[in-house]
Amino acid sequence: MQKKRGLKGKTINGLLWSFGDLAGNQGVQFLIQIILARLLLPEHFGLIGIVLIFVALSNSLVDSGFTQALIRERKPTQVDYSTVFHFNLAMSLVLYGCIYLTAPAIGAFFGEEQLTMLIRVMAISIIIKSFELVPRAILSKEIDFKTQATVNVIASLFSGLIAIFMAFSGFGIWSLIVRLLVMNASQSILFFVMKKWLPSWTFSFRSFRRLYHFGWKLLVSGLIDTLGQNLFAVLIGRNYSAGQLGYYMNASKFSDVVTQSLTAAIQRVTYPVLSRIQDEDERLKNNYRTLVKLSAFLIFPMMLGLAAIAEPMVRIVFGSQWEPMTIYFQLLCIAGMLYPIHALNLNILQVKGRSDIFLYLEVGKFSMTLGLVFLAIWLDLGMIGLVALIVVDSYSALLLNMYFSGKEINYTVRRQLEDLFPSFLLAVGMGTLTYIVGHLLDSADSLTLIIQVVVGIACYSGMAKWAKREEFHILWKLLLPIMKKWRLARLG
Repeated sequence: MQKKRGLKGKTINGLLWSFGDLAGNQGVQFLIQIILARLLLPEHFGLIGIVLIFVALSNSLVDSGFTQALIRERKPTQVDYSTVFHFNLAMSLVLYGCIYLTAPAIGAFFGEEQLTMLIRVMAISIIIKSFELVPRAILSKEIDFKTQATVNVIASLFSGLIAIFMAFSGFGIWSLIVRLLVMNASQSILFFVMKKWLPSWTFSFRSFRRLYHFGWKLLVSGLIDTLGQNLFAVLIGRNYSAGQLGYYMNASKFSDVVTQSLTAAIQRVTYPVLSRIQDEDERLKNNYRTLVKLSAFLIFPMMLGLAAIAEPMVRIVFGSQWEPMTIYFQLLCIAGMLYPIHALNLNILQVKGRSDIFLYLEVGKFSMTLGLVFLAIWLDLGMIGLVALIVVDSYSALLLNMYFSGKEINYTVRRQLEDLFPSFLLAVGMGTLTYIVGHLLDSADSLTLIIQVVVGIACYSGMAKWAKREEFHILWKLLLPIMKKWRLARLG
């Protein structure tokens, strides 16, 4: 019983600090993104989006699945950590050399000569980021998200202020490049300082083989997933202007503030926690089911609510020059509302050690995404049609994730859908009403937005209370210890 209480306490505390990281780090980044969007052009965000595609692929190769392997390892040693650190650093140097040499070809493919220099400079972040992977993995295994939240907020604020100063000074896209480099460098330095961990001068092939046996499938899966996520961006960058890609990338970044951040927060807390009970099937299933229902109850209304208030919000936040991104943002919100559920499903496969299924699943989903991309090209759907296919891709992929993860813990697709449907129905009802209210009002954008938000919150809360959703009770049980802790901290 004591062990269960301890695990529950660590989970609650981890969720608190993980969501604190969300509110702090992502809040800071969001404000900085708004300021930069008003100072820079859509073309700048389009070009940086192309660069980040190749950086993301390289970062997956540098990690090679070792971070998840270390977190899953019951008692990793200093030798294990040092082995992974040296491998990550060596891989980052090799990949930087490859990107440096191929940068001119990438620029020619997208028809943007300036990409050559941008990619060569930005790719330095791959080497910098390799330093932080092991310290971050150690903190995640210890469920220490307070330190991670502190590091992320400091790095975001420091790099953001530098980027804003550069944008005001007329540096254009280089303010975005420097921002990412400074943020990665700050994170790496702070993780070492605050964790007080240093690698040993050792490399164990035995440790490497053991960890790689689990990690290599996650590496391939991660590469495929990253490719799948960026296929649409590549297609837009290749066939449309940098400005159009900029609208899409900013819409994606805007929607990611909520959905991807919540996904990361939930995933990084639940993975180490669920890993501790990986051999207790019934307990694992019950905890997982609770997490799925609670995530849907919170995230579905957030994303559909954002889609409903998108028009006045985009004009207020980014300015009228960014209005073309509104429809892309709305579609990405509808697709992104499922991402946390995707992450929880995939966590089960990792917890159960089924990296083989994880790999096969990613191959299947990538094939489906590739098919949708070819369909978009063949039918010449245009930008809106192309982004709409992302919604189709997200919903189809969820069914595949549900099927394979559900088999591992006897939690069928039908049962999962039954658990998700009530929150989905409530969120759709709230979103529809909020959208209609916004179109019926003939008032200033600021007043319209306030009324829509109030209506949305009141509508969802009222319907959830009327339907007597058990998630209310779950939330209360989770929040009560947190509120007590905050109250004691204030009194102390």
